[in-house]
Amino acid sequence: MLRVALLSQWHVHARGYAEEFRKSGKARVAAVWDEIPERGRAWADELGADFVGGLDALLDRADIDAVAVNTPTVMHEEVMVKAARAGKHIFTEKAMAPTVAECERIAAAVEKAGVTFVISMPQRASSVMQFAKQAVESGEFGTISHARFRNGHSGVSGNWLPDYWYDLGAAAGGALMDLGCHPAYCACYLFGRPVEVGGMLASPCGSQSKAGGPVGNYMFDESACAVVRFGNGVTATAETSFVTYGMPDLIEIYGSDATFYRVGDDVKYKSRKTAEFASGFIAPNLPKALDPPITQFIDACLNGTGSPAGFGPEDGINLTKVLEGAYISQREKRVVSV
Repeated sequence: MLRVALLSQWHVHARGYAEEFRKSGKARVAAVWDEIPERGRAWADELGADFVGGLDALLDRADIDAVAVNTPTVMHEEVMVKAARAGKHIFTEKAMAPTVAECERIAAAVEKAGVTFVISMPQRASSVMQFAKQAVESGEFGTISHARFRNGHSGVSGNWLPDYWYDLGAAAGGALMDLGCHPAYCACYLFGRPVEVGGMLASPCGSQSKAGGPVGNYMFDESACAVVRFGNGVTATAETSFVTYGMPDLIEIYGSDATFYRVGDDVKYKSRKTAEFASGFIAPNLPKALDPPITQFIDACLNGTGSPAGFGPEDGINLTKVLEGAYISQREKRVVSV
């Protein structure tokens, strides 16, 4: 049984992760720490777990094997470096950290300690992404010219985002730093290392002023588009929004030998191979989805197999290269080499 400590209830997914640990049958929540003690104490009572008021005291406990990090994004480096040095396995909400430099320090601490690290990138595990990855790696697309990834919702325009989501001092960004992680990490999953990023970010409903204006490289963007060039020459766009009603998730991949798209639940594929049997697009047979990242984390910790492919420190670094690069690009009005 994996003994897990939950570090903060700040993130909206924190409660879901606690439930996933419980439902796994392989892990139990043994303790809770929170940067807001009253919130942490109430959550610990609810979960029937110990509340520990000091992070160092919690990490010193021998009956804790792993931590789940749901703190404000700006606290990730401090918390995860301490956890790694204490020998605790780490499951973290995305983004890994707001800057590449912070991510690299986390990765160095994880490597030195030899602990398992998993970042939550759930869309990578989907059957749709597994189909796309297999097709890309097998060369079925031929030369890929462009790809597009999109996620959006009405959190701002529908006025249902929590107020603390607008705190740049905690979240270090807006739509791109949060929901925009999904299209960005999907692009990196398929095409590898980003080398150049251009960002076009906006706040059409005025949340930038609600957030108190830009902080360093970061603004509260309500909609964003990051254009990314990868080391293999592929260009992709990662699009996101907090002000769209009913937007379906989207993936498009265009190659010299095949085209693939997913719009909501509609998944279609066409290639030179399928043209032998059908003149148009077909609904492809999708492979089995991977286990969710949190399940892979539990199993990797218990089996001693290390960080699973596609969800480790390097994956977190590549994601932040896109995020940080897009915010710098918006502020400085230039394409950023990452």
